[in-house]
Amino acid sequence: MIISFEGLDGCGKSTQIIKLKEYLERSGKKVKILREPGGNSISEKIRDILLDKKNLNMTNETELLLYIASRAQLVREEIIPLLDDGIIVLLDRFIDSTTAYQGYGREMDTDLINRLNLFATHNGVYFPDLTFFIDLDPRISLNRINTRGEELNRMEAVKFEFFEKIYKGFNEIRDKNPDRIVRIDGSSSPDNVFDKVKLEVTERLNL
Repeated sequence: MIISFEGLDGCGKSTQIIKLKEYLERSGKKVKILREPGGNSISEKIRDILLDKKNLNMTNETELLLYIASRAQLVREEIIPLLDDGIIVLLDRFIDSTTAYQGYGREMDTDLINRLNLFATHNGVYFPDLTFFIDLDPRISLNRINTRGEELNRMEAVKFEFFEKIYKGFNEIRDKNPDRIVRIDGSSSPDNVFDKVKLEVTERLNL
């Protein structure tokens, strides 16, 4: 099973993924967390290129193809073997982030992005079975990022309007995929968010 977590930067995805991993392991499941871009040596190198603030002249086309290349490597090197071994894969971002960030944020062709996502995932065989969209207002998202005390990477150092487009994208993607994507209010406490995550996963896995 593949479970992905999506949302704006600062929405709390990483916290929820760790909580879910611990819960599933207590339930006797084998679990692996992977992040995108990244997850293996080749994809991590691609991640470094994508997030490096020195690469401000990167074109939108290059950015998109690098994300797809990272995904294709992750699917074949990590995800397929893990699933074959009966391990649940938890993904910190996956196909929907590319559609939201590059499709809606960069205003690129979403039909093309969908075809590339299919290409990278063996024609959609390795799409997520379940996706949690942690819904957080873009203003709160930017505020959280700016108050972390960390240097912003290339994808975070953007204008508010970019985050607004991405936020709209995530909501439209969710509306088109209601059976797969579960929207959860990210403005509530981490424990409250996880209660909803746990309930959904428990029902789907019959835990």
